[in-house]
Amino acid sequence: MDLETELNEINNDYKLIKCENGLLIENKSLNVLNKYDINVNNYSNLNSLIFEIERILTEYELDDYEYEELDNVCKSLQEKNYYLNTNK
Repeated sequence: MDLETELNEINNDYKLIKCENGLLIENKSLNVLNKYDINVNNYSNLNSLIFEIERILTEYELDDYEYEELDNVCKSLQEKNYYLNTNK
């Protein structure tokens, strides 16, 4: 794979996608959530989406890779939520 192709893939991973419910989420995170049948459009805000991901992390038996993959998305959303909703 050449450098230009790799850069395009990286750019695509971090491209923000506006969901039907108005949430802005990175393409890479959306792909992971879709993989685990988590429909972002079913949640009205980041808090409810994060709560659902945390529930899945604690209630389901995931292998190490699955857990880490979903946990990384959760942490990313938590960080985004913090910066969007913290009084400055």
